[in-house]
Amino acid sequence: MSSPSKRREMDVMKLMMSDYIVDTPNDRLNEFSVEFHGPKESFYEGGVWKVRVELPDAYPYKSPSIGFVNKIFHPNVDELSGSVCLDVINQSWSPMFDLLNIFEVFLPQLLLYPNPSDPLNGDAASLMMKDKKQYEEKVKEYCERYAKNNGKSVAEEDDSGEDEISDGQYTSSDDEIPGRADL
Repeated sequence: MSSPSKRREMDVMKLMMSDYIVDTPNDRLNEFSVEFHGPKESFYEGGVWKVRVELPDAYPYKSPSIGFVNKIFHPNVDELSGSVCLDVINQSWSPMFDLLNIFEVFLPQLLLYPNPSDPLNGDAASLMMKDKKQYEEKVKEYCERYAKNNGKSVAEEDDSGEDEISDGQYTSSDDEIPGRADL
């Protein structure tokens, strides 16, 4: 079996060669972001999210840390940090999985089939269980406000934002998410 660093390189390259836009700042393969599109025929369809990926040194034997950078309204995603509550990533990860599994299977399944009984976002879970129509409207509102960028890629959108990053710090605004996912 190949070493973890070779596997990391191979998995990141597979992701880059697929239909995903991958941003590797400073050419580091252990921290990068991926442009992720909401699954078709879901409330998230048409939305584009920047998903932060951190690969531990022991990857693929230890799971990656995954977090949404732009806001998403979902019972299993923390609204402030973007942390994802997904058993297959957090508890039952296997070296048989790779990064493509996360973006082609795990995240789409998470968005299509939320689990309000194990929430990271209690407001979303409660709304989903009490009023499905209002939940759907809130999801769509968040998609419009935070995940639709008029045809630009998330990377282009980041580059064009004048007030988003200043001296490596995020400025505060209602449209941004402070913090990082701690998984």
